[in-house]
Amino acid sequence: MSEQIRILLADDQHLVRGALAALLSLEADLEVVAEVSRGDEVVDRARETRPDVALLDVEMPGADGITATRDLRTALPDCRVLVVTTFGRPGYLRRALAAGASGFVVKDTPASQLADSIRRVHQGLRVVDPTLAVESLTAGESPLTARERDVLLETRGGGTVADIARALVLSEGTVRNHLSSAIGKTGARTRAEAVRIADSNGWL
Repeated sequence: MSEQIRILLADDQHLVRGALAALLSLEADLEVVAEVSRGDEVVDRARETRPDVALLDVEMPGADGITATRDLRTALPDCRVLVVTTFGRPGYLRRALAAGASGFVVKDTPASQLADSIRRVHQGLRVVDPTLAVESLTAGESPLTARERDVLLETRGGGTVADIARALVLSEGTVRNHLSSAIGKTGARTRAEAVRIADSNGWL
């Protein structure tokens, strides 16, 4: 009998997580040993259950999947990470790989292909959705600085300049400068459009 690959699933959507667990349990060599709904629960559950591969969604409460990837790779370097997401954005791909993920695939990947991706990641190989890989090369790196990204993230929540300044402990003038720069770099006309463009590219 082939070696069992122990898997941790992290996804805040219960139905999606349950469907993934059910599909993967049909594979003789795959065993789901843990399921969590929050990014900040990943490391603790991984320490308890010692998975070989963690399947992480990008957008989760507590901590996003990219942050969870970085934390997990630091805490348990032997656990490989495969990011499985609805949001196939080039910026997410770049950031996930930089955080230590071994693979990045979208949720509509056929079950047999997902299972094969888990096996390949477990073997130490890198697995990346081919369409996303091409888009990532075309899109290039994010043009935003860390502070511009922070300001746009706060803007996404609908805050005023004063709200953003308070949240980030910056002056209102500094916030306006960062917003102006981010708007210019994204080719947007408004703050809201800058957020939308940055979000669609996975820069946030």
